[in-house]
Amino acid sequence: MIQRIQSVFLLLLALAMLSLLALPLWHKVDGLTNQELTLTAFGFDAKGLTVPAGIGPVWLIAALATASAAVAIFEIFQFRTRMKQLMLGSINLLLITATLGAEFYFQTKGEQLLNIKLEGQVLIAFYLPTLALLLNLLANRFIRRDEQLVRSADRLR
Repeated sequence: MIQRIQSVFLLLLALAMLSLLALPLWHKVDGLTNQELTLTAFGFDAKGLTVPAGIGPVWLIAALATASAAVAIFEIFQFRTRMKQLMLGSINLLLITATLGAEFYFQTKGEQLLNIKLEGQVLIAFYLPTLALLLNLLANRFIRRDEQLVRSADRLR
């Protein structure tokens, strides 16, 4: 049913991944040259410097986060087929892991763009995919528990 605890976890997962789109992920400031660089899910916001074109598709972070949120919302409404929910949970695990990988990749690219001796600040949105991973694992655990409960009830009949 939709009101199960795994639906709450999946909804929170979708909210975490969608809020990743609105919040900055990483920020670095060079005090000597007054240059600033901020990584968002859609690209780099630079003040005082130009970002080279060869950095890569930073929007990939936004695409992966959006796909993960969409899979989680679709998974909520697949409550009649728990095995399909588990499969969608596995796909979501891969999408969230890919989002984390893309974040780390573009963070290291950003570190190389501005004064290498200074370290950038990782902001709260950078950790949202980690929270989403935890919520996905909890949702899968409760889905699996429901499946075992249904199978044990079938044996009693």
